[in-house]
Amino acid sequence: MRRVGIAAVLLVALALAGWAVIVMVAAGLPQPGDLATRAPVATQVMRDRVREAAAHGRRLRIEWAWVPYERISPLLRRAVLIAEDDAFFSHDGLDWDEIGQSARANLRAGRIVRGGSTITQQLAKNLWLGGQRTLTRKLAEMILALRLERALTKRRIFELYLNEIEWGDGVFGIEAASRHWFGTTSADLTPRQAAYLAAVIINPRRYSPVSPSRRIERRARLILSRMHRRGFIDDADYARALGLPPPDTTRGADTTGRIDTTAAGPLSPPATP
Repeated sequence: MRRVGIAAVLLVALALAGWAVIVMVAAGLPQPGDLATRAPVATQVMRDRVREAAAHGRRLRIEWAWVPYERISPLLRRAVLIAEDDAFFSHDGLDWDEIGQSARANLRAGRIVRGGSTITQQLAKNLWLGGQRTLTRKLAEMILALRLERALTKRRIFELYLNEIEWGDGVFGIEAASRHWFGTTSADLTPRQAAYLAAVIINPRRYSPVSPSRRIERRARLILSRMHRRGFIDDADYARALGLPPPDTTRGADTTGRIDTTAAGPLSPPATP
């Protein structure tokens, strides 16, 4: 009985200590309500990259241009959701299933091999926290993600994310990325361009959407396959994106039969992205 009592006291003490840490971290974090109508001029990641470049004796020119949500290609929006956060429109800022799977994978490997961050968490990190990897920073990221979800609509969160994330050395936001890598606007991206831009988000300073590594090729092809299967691109666009001959329609076959238009999953409501 005495051991049970001591264990209970320890659990209560740990819970109180954990709550105290959460309160302390939360007290120093920003309130994101003004982001409903204001776009940040510079993010923490932008400032970090400029400082890193200066420390190595070079000047980094930031490429960035804001573009409204409706002028971003729906193909790009779909590709990014598939690549980064397929459940974005159904979670509250934290995807607990993904967090659990990532924790198990990391424990098995004994190191960080899989992240569990949602688009909302990534936005919080980019805007305010930068790239430091500590438990306190992760806690702050989660708190800020919940605040963003309470203060903003999903569409606004996604608009901010697409306009602020890193897409190369000094390249930020989808409009600058589209022009930098493909010489086009974010409204005019092809399915192939959209998939490769989405594929490199995992490490945009290491990987290139125009000179893709094997890993990026695999990711881009998986993204294209899911876009095709869910009915976001047709057979002809899918074949073109893969560099294949167009499907043969001369024999009267139903070329749309292979597309599973019911597999949109957590991307609902379909009209939103």
